[in-house]
Amino acid sequence: MSWTSFLHSSQGIDAIYQGRSAPDLIGVQVREVVLHQNGPTLKLRLDLPRYPEQPPKKWNAQGFNTVQIEISFSGLRSLTLEGFGTDVIADVSLHEEGGVILDVSSSTMQLSAIAEVAFISKLTAYTNGV
Repeated sequence: MSWTSFLHSSQGIDAIYQGRSAPDLIGVQVREVVLHQNGPTLKLRLDLPRYPEQPPKKWNAQGFNTVQIEISFSGLRSLTLEGFGTDVIADVSLHEEGGVILDVSSSTMQLSAIAEVAFISKLTAYTNGV
């Protein structure tokens, strides 16, 4: 089952990848982990490992090559974070068991969380010079 099936709404990501499966969240660049008291909410911002074959025309015109998403986990019930770093490449998994369960694993960071709901709160693209 795709990670998008655990999101409250996946229409945005589905539209970008035109009904094809969004890329697995293996080897993703973790850009930011943010905690908000409202909800309470955890926001995880990351670069997807694969760019869409037919991106939006606006993205093509601007020469973008990387999709970046922010996934919000609202109604946060549990959170464990060990380590962090400046260049976190991680495997991210979502599943459901009495809530949405998030696991992020890298050589420098381990993050686990349980939330009531998960959704894409931001979907953008940019030119990654790497």
